Amino acid sequence: MMNDIKGFITSITEIGVSLLALGIIINLISPAGAPFIGDVVGNITSLIGSLGDSGIVGLLAAGVILALFNK
Repeated sequence: MMNDIKGFITSITEIGVSLLALGIIINLISPAGAPFIGDVVGNITSLIGSLGDSGIVGLLAAGVILALFNK
C-alpha cells in the first residue's frame, strides 16, 4: 500500500514539473503569457530572490528543493 501511495505521489510530482516546464516555455515564447498560465517566470524569479534574501536558511531550502527534484 505504501508503494502505491509513493508511486502516486511521484506521478503527480512528475506531472507538476512537466506543467511547470510547459508554463516557462509558454512565457518565453509569448512575453504577454497565456491567460490561464500566469507569470510563471516572474514567480520563479521572486522565489529565487526571496531564497537569496533569506541567507543560510534560503540556501538550505534551495538544497532541499534540489534534492527533491533529483530523486
